[in-house]
Amino acid sequence: MDTTSYSRRSLHPTGKILTAQIVRLMDGYPREIRVGQPVLVVVLAAAGVAGLLVRLVRALRSAGSGGGRRSFKDLKKGPEYLVTPVRLRDADGRAYEVELHGHLPQSALHPADHVQLTLRDQGDPDLPPKIEQIVNLTTGQLLRPRTATLWSHLGPPLLLQAVLGALLLTALAACAALV
Repeated sequence: MDTTSYSRRSLHPTGKILTAQIVRLMDGYPREIRVGQPVLVVVLAAAGVAGLLVRLVRALRSAGSGGGRRSFKDLKKGPEYLVTPVRLRDADGRAYEVELHGHLPQSALHPADHVQLTLRDQGDPDLPPKIEQIVNLTTGQLLRPRTATLWSHLGPPLLLQAVLGALLLTALAACAALV
């Protein structure tokens, strides 16, 4: 066996808090958030009711074209977020690997910074833990990475339209119950 190309394997930390020094920030890559089809169907159905009302008003006013709506397939795909593998070394010299999901300011972390990380298991034993919070002990900064969410992916206009559609359906059901 050739031992010259042997590199020490990074461990996945098992605790919730890890204090270590950053060795390297690896190149990031995109990962997709899964969108649950039942949630998407409910939101789109409620938005469709309000959309029908809007189309009816536009048809009565003869006001131009319909808006550019994203397809079900595009919405189901889900938003992507940046995953950056981070290599660390603790005071005992053990190497660890964790994942940073989302974005931080570019100057927030540098190799050789001492950090205290709050970690969360991702549920998959093959994936390293995810960083929830970073205390950069070198600079004194408290950092929280931010990722896209299902609600930011769907967008305020579609969600507002869905709420309007749900209210319209509720009002129609209340009127039907009174009659």
